[in-house]
Amino acid sequence: MRDVILQNQMKKVQIYSTPVCHFCNMAKDYFKENGISYEEYNVATDMEKRKEMVEKSGQMGVPVILIDDQLVLGFDKAKLAQALGL
Repeated sequence: MRDVILQNQMKKVQIYSTPVCHFCNMAKDYFKENGISYEEYNVATDMEKRKEMVEKSGQMGVPVILIDDQLVLGFDKAKLAQALGL
């Protein structure tokens, strides 16, 4: 288990989200449950990060999650687990 956590802490995880997004909160809870550190960008208030999110994903929907250079749209537990090596 410790090896998995150490491996995942080396990955850069970013989430573009809004405070009222249910799936965003599910994704953040999933990260916390699995000991994954992440950077969060509130695209409801940060217009620069909102623009960045749209440029990367081509959409306005949240969450948009980047794990290293891998893009995951929405809360897709299977894709997140695969990208994180869980």
